[in-house]
Amino acid sequence: MLRFPVLSEGAEYLVMGHLMRRNILTYKAPPMNEGYDLICIHSDPRRDGKGSNDAPSLRIQVKSRYATDCDRAFPIKEDKLDCFDFLIVVFLNAGNFLTGNKDGLTGMRDPEFYTLSSEFIRAHHDKTSVWQKVRLSGVLDEIEEFKNEFGFDLIAKQLGIPPLSR
Repeated sequence: MLRFPVLSEGAEYLVMGHLMRRNILTYKAPPMNEGYDLICIHSDPRRDGKGSNDAPSLRIQVKSRYATDCDRAFPIKEDKLDCFDFLIVVFLNAGNFLTGNKDGLTGMRDPEFYTLSSEFIRAHHDKTSVWQKVRLSGVLDEIEEFKNEFGFDLIAKQLGIPPLSR
């Protein structure tokens, strides 16, 4: 049985774990917070981002789709486009629910993460549909450079967090 709040919360915690694995201190915003789900800051408490090109904090919106065979689109309202710095869309790939036997017992794969800037979201936002979606199916080659660790590195770089090393 699908439990949508569990799946969407799980996507946020998956993103948190991956960002923290990259040494990005990540906090969850309160439930039902408007416009963003996570706050990211530099892990060095003596560094505040002032006086440099680094951001002191970043607001992250997380959107998720559970079906492996989804249309690679997600809803976002136009009035929320100024509320975040990055949007991470998580394709949970929990199984095929839209094609074939539609029971979710086939098609399970590892999750995929795409870290997209607010500018990218604004440029690809379709406000003409009732759901006001961003459709990624036509730009998957273009966003490959923002997938998984490459995308998390965008956030780390903006915060001034160097790559992990000894």
